[in-house]
Amino acid sequence: MDQGRPKPDLIIFDCDGVLVDSELLSCRCLSDVLAEFGFQLSVVQALELFLGRSTKAIEQHYRDHGQVLPDDFIPRLKGRVLETFSGALQPIPGVDTVLSELKAPCCVASSSDLDRVSLSLDVTGLAQHFGDRLYTAQMVRHGKPAPDLFLHAAEKMGAKPARTLVIEDSVSGVQAARAAGMMVWGFVGGGHYRSRDGRAILSAAGADRVFAQMSDFWGA
Repeated sequence: MDQGRPKPDLIIFDCDGVLVDSELLSCRCLSDVLAEFGFQLSVVQALELFLGRSTKAIEQHYRDHGQVLPDDFIPRLKGRVLETFSGALQPIPGVDTVLSELKAPCCVASSSDLDRVSLSLDVTGLAQHFGDRLYTAQMVRHGKPAPDLFLHAAEKMGAKPARTLVIEDSVSGVQAARAAGMMVWGFVGGGHYRSRDGRAILSAAGADRVFAQMSDFWGA
């Protein structure tokens, strides 16, 4: 690991935007489904507000603004995302090689629902690297940017937070890892960062390092 840090005992990967290039797809789905219910939200706004956040966070956002999403919004969104992912989702280039060469144990900790994470890994051929080591916001009281999910994953994997490295693409994910007392690297190689300065965004959030290609995973 760079800057003289010891090799981690555990590496936690976020899923969306780190393992699979899904953020633009999911934000388009969110924008489209909201429009069906009369709520206007652009893809850019969806990225700004909800990147790395759970569906609970979406519902809470509208509740805080005096608007209640219909009961069938979440099921409709979930169905649209799964359908879209099944036909169009791609892995982040080079991530399969990185996972194949890892020496430390690894797992996934995602704000997405477990069935969405499982589908994403199956569709992209990455499931073999993780088995059942999948942890989601459904398993904890507070999602990112709270540290709960990462602490839960580390506990289940038998690793100490200080010896854990997190790979994240969102501000909320970086903040969650920092709050958990973990090392965190920001990844900005997903399609959602093509028109945004991801390096500045994640560095400002507290990432120890930011990189844009999986081929540079262990680079300085």
